[in-house]
Amino acid sequence: MTESVPSAAARPLDAIFLGRVAVDLYAQQIGARLEDATSFARYLGGSSGNAAFGCARLGLRSSMLSRVGADQMGRFLIEALAREGCDVAHLRVDPERLTAFVLLGIKDRDTFPLLFHRENCADMAIAADDIDEAHVASARALAITGTHLSTQGTLAACRKALDLAAKHGLRRVLDIDYRPVLWGLVPRSDGATRFVANAHVTEHLREVLPSFDLIVGTEEEFRIAGGTDDLMASLRAVRAATAALLVIKRGALGCSVIAEEIPARIDDAAMYRAPQVEVLNVLGAGDAFMAGFLAGWLRDETIERCCALANACGAIVVSRHGCAPAMPSRAELDHFLAQVACDPARARHPDLDADLAHLHRVSVARPHWDDLHVFAFDHRSALEELARRHHADATARLPVLKRLLLRATEQTERAANLAGRIGVLIDDRYGQDALDAASGRGWWIGRPVELPDTTPLAFEHGRSIGTQLVTWPHEQTIKCLVVFDPEDAVQRAEQVRQLRTLYDAACASGHELLIEVIAPSRATTAQRGDLVLRAIERIYATGIKPEWWKIAALAAAEWPALDALIARNDPWCRGVLLLGADAPFADLAAGFAAAAASATCRGFAVGRSVFAEPARAWFAGEIDDDALVARVHANQCELAALWRRARDNAVVDDTKKQSLSA
Repeated sequence: MTESVPSAAARPLDAIFLGRVAVDLYAQQIGARLEDATSFARYLGGSSGNAAFGCARLGLRSSMLSRVGADQMGRFLIEALAREGCDVAHLRVDPERLTAFVLLGIKDRDTFPLLFHRENCADMAIAADDIDEAHVASARALAITGTHLSTQGTLAACRKALDLAAKHGLRRVLDIDYRPVLWGLVPRSDGATRFVANAHVTEHLREVLPSFDLIVGTEEEFRIAGGTDDLMASLRAVRAATAALLVIKRGALGCSVIAEEIPARIDDAAMYRAPQVEVLNVLGAGDAFMAGFLAGWLRDETIERCCALANACGAIVVSRHGCAPAMPSRAELDHFLAQVACDPARARHPDLDADLAHLHRVSVARPHWDDLHVFAFDHRSALEELARRHHADATARLPVLKRLLLRATEQTERAANLAGRIGVLIDDRYGQDALDAASGRGWWIGRPVELPDTTPLAFEHGRSIGTQLVTWPHEQTIKCLVVFDPEDAVQRAEQVRQLRTLYDAACASGHELLIEVIAPSRATTAQRGDLVLRAIERIYATGIKPEWWKIAALAAAEWPALDALIARNDPWCRGVLLLGADAPFADLAAGFAAAAASATCRGFAVGRSVFAEPARAWFAGEIDDDALVARVHANQCELAALWRRARDNAVVDDTKKQSLSA
């Protein structure tokens, strides 16, 4: 079965997934009936979509072959898959149909209500004409789910894909994925029923079974494929139709694998035990199982290893809310398997494993930022004072100013060719309009939560920070400025308490966190760098691991210590941004030069050095809106050039060192 399969290097894709891709709307109230749910979280869903997503997250080169609607949800699915690294070139946009969705709930350990909305939906309109031979030939495997065998049109598409897969030597995989409601066997409102015996479905499945090399299903799904209530009799009927490798998912027990003859009892088959975990939500576990199994099987690993990966993926997902976003990365999977091996009791609660949760935040696919030019105008108290000095109404004038600063930044992005490397820091007190306008552009966006000029730290909108984050776009990074004195135990305890509250809220909401560390006012210039490094070390010691740090410039000799500190405590950290502190450009250039060779410095986040003087002139009536924009734009371009020069010089210096050492 495997000898004819091309090697990984021979073809650009590992697996094509043909089938359901839809939007999951998960009730956020655990323990509530679906009737009583009051809010929902939106995720990518659909069995094929989940498996394609999960495989991509585990490092396979997956491709989605289906349709979505020409609507916002269709675009969401395309973007979600592409962001994870899944090929979407053959995920067609159907102009006539809407993207499917399903409402899901978690009532208790055994009750997971589902309500499918799939009437004439896009993914069920895939047709034979959508199947491209070159696309199929570019892969090593083709995976199909049972739902797409249920109508004549989708069956024709599957048959064509299977014929081409056989022609080009692909491994062919079936996830039986039996949903009686999708075969019209139960009322449309009954998505939770998992098994209804039906001779027509059995006959339908039996006809295509010979086309597959691997068949995966639950005990109930093999019963429908085999056509009897007796599992072993059904397995023998399946074996009579196909020589495929049979993988029977057995829930908390794990899985059984049958490569050849069907034994007398299921327990006589090779059995691979699953890690025992506390279950929150079984929905999506089967898709995670498939992703894990294929991650081993398509790399020609042993069946034992394939099942270990599959069972671990399923165990992790059942402990989490949602399907696709709950899928583990390879780093998570390796960590969990190591935990299972050394401490099975601790592994029973993956949801309580802080290290696993951190890996789930940081090791999955994220936008890549390694050269950031962030222009900050989240300033509130400084600009309020400027408005007061010029007898201006801050409430009326500052929102206008921030929209003008955004306009300047738009010009700078174009003029300095900073697409994919530009960012802003904007508050919501005076900058909400600018913040809204910045969102959705693909920029790095930071938004402050601290109440300005407060020590100990206080939050802008009160203590309940988690309720605020629910309303934030996910792309916005939480920015929190904190004065932190590593030598003041009393102040340190209060700052850590507030930072812990914020960090926990960020972990729950999924937003990235930037902590801006300011040395205490008592520090001399010579002491500041050391105090900031010690503050960061103290914060790490509490278990707080922000994605970003923002600090004042360090001396060149101090950067290696910071690089080592971050690498030791959180190698997944996104990096460090340099703040401006209203310094003149000459000082900023010196700080850039000192930081340019750092392994962790990713750019700058500078504000007043750029806009303070133009803003003063604007408030004073010396310049108009257009002149303000022009001056700020010129300053931004100059600052970007200073950073570019520092980085280029660092590369030249590094090249010289390598040449000399060679």
